[in-house]
Amino acid sequence: MTLSPKAHKWVRAIVDYGGLACWLAAYFLGGKNLVNATWALVAGSAVALVIGFVVERRIAPFPLIAGGAGLVFGSLTLAFHDARFLKIKPTVMNLAFGIALLGGLALGKNPLKLLLGDSFPMADEGWKKLTLRYGVFFLALAALNEVIWRTQPDTIWVLFRFPGLMILTVAFALTQAPLMMKYAHQDHLLEPPLE
Repeated sequence: MTLSPKAHKWVRAIVDYGGLACWLAAYFLGGKNLVNATWALVAGSAVALVIGFVVERRIAPFPLIAGGAGLVFGSLTLAFHDARFLKIKPTVMNLAFGIALLGGLALGKNPLKLLLGDSFPMADEGWKKLTLRYGVFFLALAALNEVIWRTQPDTIWVLFRFPGLMILTVAFALTQAPLMMKYAHQDHLLEPPLE
C-alpha cells in the first residue's frame, strides 16, 4: 500500500502515540483510575502496532520497543492491580536507552550513529558528543520520572508522562541543532535533490 507523505505522517503518529493517547483519554474520562486506564494503554498499543504493520508492512524499532514495553508493563499493572509497574516503565526505558548509548561509547562504538547516520551525515566527533548528551539526557529523564511519580499526585504524573516527556524530548532535540549543524557534512547538505 502506497501512502502519500501526509497519510504516512498520520500513520506514524498513530503508531508512536496511539496507545498513550488512548491511555490519557481513558484516565481523564474514566474517573482518574490508573489501573483501569491501563486497559486502554494495552489495547491502544496493540492496535497501533497492528496498524503500523498492516500499512507499512514493517514496524520500526523504536515504536516496537515502546509498544512492546507498554504491553509488558501494562499487562503487569493489570495482572497485579498495581500502578507502580506502569509508573516505572519510563524509568526502565530511559535507563536502558541511556545505558545503551553510554555503554556503547565506553566500548568504542557509536550506537546513535548506527541508528541515524544514514539520515544525517555528520563527523564522528559530532556523533560522539551527541551520543554522550543523549545518554545523559535519558538518565536524567529516568531520575525525573522517579522523583515525579514518588512525590506528586497521579494526575501530575500522568501529564508528565504524556505529553510532558514528549515535550521535554522535542525541546532537548532542538537544543542539539547547533551541535549537529557544526559537525554536519556540508557537502551532503548542499547536494541538490535527485529527481
